[in-house]
Amino acid sequence: MRQVVLLMTVALVNFGCAHTQQPERRIYVISEEGGGIGGSGGHDCDEEHIQCFDRCWNRSPPISSIKKGSGPHNEYCTKICREQYTECIEEQEQEQAEREKKNKKLHFSNIDAALDWLGNHKTEIAIGTVVVVAGVAFVVATGGSGALILAPLAL
Repeated sequence: MRQVVLLMTVALVNFGCAHTQQPERRIYVISEEGGGIGGSGGHDCDEEHIQCFDRCWNRSPPISSIKKGSGPHNEYCTKICREQYTECIEEQEQEQAEREKKNKKLHFSNIDAALDWLGNHKTEIAIGTVVVVAGVAFVVATGGSGALILAPLAL
C-alpha cells in the first residue's frame, strides 16, 4: 500500500495539476504598423510649436507698433506659440490619463473579438496594456518591425 501511495504521489508531482491552464504561446498581430497607438498618430506638439513660430515669424505681427523681425516680434511669437504648445501638451496628458484609467485591463471572450476591438481602437490603447482573452493574459506590444502585436504575458 505504501508503494502505491508513493507511486501516486510521484505521478501527481511529475504531471502537475491537470486543470491548470497552460499559457498561450502564440503572438497575434493587431496591425502591421504601430502608428497611431496610444494617440501617437495625433498631435506632435513639438513640431506644431516649431511650425507655429515659423508661421508667426514670417508674417507681419497683427499689432502695428511691432515691426516684423524685431525683438518685440520675437517675444510676441514666442508668447503666442508657447500658449498653443501648453494647450497641446495639456490635452495630450488628459487624453493619456483617460486612456490609462479606461484601459487598465481589457477582457474579451475570444481572440477574434479582442483583435477586432484593438485594431479599431489603436489610438485608445497604450503599449503595455493588459488584455485578458478567455482567462489568458496578453500584453499590447510592438514587434521588431514596428508591428503592433498582442503577446502572451508569460512566455
